[in-house]
Amino acid sequence: MTSQSPGQLPASADVVIIGSGHNGLVSAILLARAGLSVVVLEAADVIGGATRTERPFPKVPGLGHSTGSYLLGLMPPELVDTLGVTLPTLRRDPHYFLPTPGPVGSPYLLFGSDRAATRAQLERFFSPADIRADDAMQAELAALRADLAPAWLAEPLTVEETASRFVRPALRDVFVDLVRGSVAAYLERFDFRSELLVSMYAVTDGLSGLNAGPDDPGTGHNFLVHNMCRLPGSDGTWMIVRGGMGVVSATFADAARAAGASIFTGTPVSAVTVSGGAVAGVVTASGDSIRSSVVLGACDPYALMRLVPAGALPAELPARMADVRRTGTTLKVNLALSSLPRFSCLPAEAASPFGSTVHLLPGSASLLDSSSAASPMTGLRAMWADVQAGRLPDEPTIEWYLHTTVDPSLHDEAGHHSSALFVQSVPYSPTDAPWDVLLPDYVTRLLEICDRYAPGTSDLVADAMPLTPPGIEEHFGITGGHIHHVDNTVSFTDRMPYATGLDGLYAGSAGCHPAGSVIGAAGHNAARRILADLGR
Repeated sequence: MTSQSPGQLPASADVVIIGSGHNGLVSAILLARAGLSVVVLEAADVIGGATRTERPFPKVPGLGHSTGSYLLGLMPPELVDTLGVTLPTLRRDPHYFLPTPGPVGSPYLLFGSDRAATRAQLERFFSPADIRADDAMQAELAALRADLAPAWLAEPLTVEETASRFVRPALRDVFVDLVRGSVAAYLERFDFRSELLVSMYAVTDGLSGLNAGPDDPGTGHNFLVHNMCRLPGSDGTWMIVRGGMGVVSATFADAARAAGASIFTGTPVSAVTVSGGAVAGVVTASGDSIRSSVVLGACDPYALMRLVPAGALPAELPARMADVRRTGTTLKVNLALSSLPRFSCLPAEAASPFGSTVHLLPGSASLLDSSSAASPMTGLRAMWADVQAGRLPDEPTIEWYLHTTVDPSLHDEAGHHSSALFVQSVPYSPTDAPWDVLLPDYVTRLLEICDRYAPGTSDLVADAMPLTPPGIEEHFGITGGHIHHVDNTVSFTDRMPYATGLDGLYAGSAGCHPAGSVIGAAGHNAARRILADLGR
C-alpha cells in the first residue's frame, strides 16, 4: 500500500505508530506482516527521523547529504535477514585516520583492513607496547561483541542478569565493570603508552553523543555499544550506505508498505487518548482521530510521555525517566566542499584518508613536541569542564567525515563533496550568549582547527548547515536535541521500557534497549512484545 495524504486517515487501526524513524518502520514491517492493520504517523514532511538524506545547502542545491546519522554500524545482521531487505553498504578502508598538525613525516595513523600496515604505523609512530595493548583490547571486545549480540534482540535484563545469561564466565566481571564504569578506566586496563590513542578510542566510542566526560560512569557502556558492529563485510567497522542514510529509511518504508502498512507524513500527533485505563487511539494536530487499542511511540520517550494524559502512566516511569533525562551536547556542521582538502602530515604514497573517520583531537600536537603541547586526555577533560560550565570549548573533539569519494552518488553535477564535522562536546545552552550569536564565529573556529591539519580547508567551504543541540531538536524533533534520545550512559532495564505500564501503550525508539544509534533492535523488540501481548 502506498502512503496516503492526511485527508485519507482511517477511522481505526490495529496499531498506530507515532514516528517514521528507522525503529518505527521496523515495527511497521513486522506488525503488518503479522496481519495487523498498521498506520504510521510522521510529524515531518519526510520519513526517517534522523536517518535521512537531504539536500540542505541553498548554495549547492544538488548535493545529497546525510544530515543526522552519518554511518550504519550497529544494526544486527539477524534483523536485516528477518526484514528480508538489502541495504547497499560500502566498506570504508581505511576506516580511521588520526592526523597530526605537522608536515610530511609527522606521525599519523590510518587504520584499515591491512592489519600489518596498521601495526607497522603503531610501531613507527608509537610503540610495540601500543600494538600489544591494541591487540589485547580488540580481542576482548570481539569476545564481548559475540557474547552480547543475542541480548540486543531480546527483552532487556539487568546488567548483572545480562552478564550471567549471555557473557562467558571469564568476562562477566569485565562486562559489568565496563557497562557501569567509565571509558577512561576501561582503557587504562590495557596499558597503552600513547595517550593520543587512548583519547581517540575514548572519543569515538566512549563519548560519542553523550552528555558526559571520559571519567563518568556509564561511558564504558557507550564504548561497548559503539564496538558492536557485526554487519557482513564490515570487519567490525561502521559502513557508508550508498545514497546516504535516507536509503535505510526508504528501504524500510517500501517494505512496510508492501506488507500493508500506511505511512502518513506531515501528520503530527497531538494526544494519545485513554479510556477505562487503556489506550483508545490518537488525535492528530489537525483534529482527526484514529481509534486503536495499541499505540507504539517510535518518537523519543519524552515526546511520547507528553502525549499521554496526566496520571495515565504509572508514576514510577515518568519519575525514573526524568532522572536520566539529559540534553544533547553534539554539534553537527554539515558542509558542502568545492574540492578535497589535503592533509599536511600525509605523504603522497599514503592511502586515501577520505571515507574514514578523521579524528581531530585536542593534544594531537603532543606527538610533534611533547614538551610544549597539552596531553590529549587533559584536553578531553578540559573540554568537558568547559561544557559543564556552559562554555564553548576552544578545541573540542571533532570527527570529520567526507563520504563522496566512497559514495560518488552523493555528488552534484559540479562535483561538490558532502562532508561533516561531528563535534563533541558543546553545551546545550551556552552561558555567554545565545547560540545564534555565538554560532557563526564558532563554525569559523572549527574550520580553523581543520586548517591546522589540512591547510586551506576553510576556502573550500561552498556552504554550511550547522545544527546546534537546539537545532537538532528543532530539525529532527528530538527532545533536548539528544541524538540517542536517552543518554547511552543509561543501559539495559534502566532505559525506556517497551511496555509502558499503560495498557496498549508501547515504546520502541532509540531511547529503549539496547541503545541510541541506527540499530533497529528497539523497533524489532517492541513489535515482538506487542505481538506476544496480543497473543499473536
